[in-house]
Amino acid sequence: MNLEQFREVAKNKSAENRKFLQTLKKKDARLVDDAFHKLHEEVFEELDCLTCANCCKTTSPIFYQTDIERVAKALRMKPGDFIETYLRVDEDNDFVLKSAPCPFLDSENYCSVYDSRPRACREYPHTDRKKMIQITELTFKNTLVCPAVLEMVERLKRIEL
Repeated sequence: MNLEQFREVAKNKSAENRKFLQTLKKKDARLVDDAFHKLHEEVFEELDCLTCANCCKTTSPIFYQTDIERVAKALRMKPGDFIETYLRVDEDNDFVLKSAPCPFLDSENYCSVYDSRPRACREYPHTDRKKMIQITELTFKNTLVCPAVLEMVERLKRIEL
């Protein structure tokens, strides 16, 4: 599926997926985690992030101080210069990228700071975390960004929990 098709499908299933993910809060948290983790493994065996990189093209991770220091060091910059060059403070008072797509994403969807990337990038799309029922709103938002998350949610709808 190309990104335009994905966006259309994600948008069309948006209300249904939000409602479904809310219902998970009433389920056994361990069963939800187990199902998500199994689907996470399955889907990422089938999908290659390098063919998409929509997350890097459309959203910004939060940069914590340790992330700023690590990425700045990898770029041989002072943390203050890194902040001034690449980051801004958002409405939640977090450091995020000034622009999208990510300035560290190359034309072949590789990350030029991959080994030093922020924690939020390392953990994205958060579908292998514990206590998935606590992040249903984040998971919903990620169905609109990540084809893999949309696929996991679609498969999860077909599982009896």
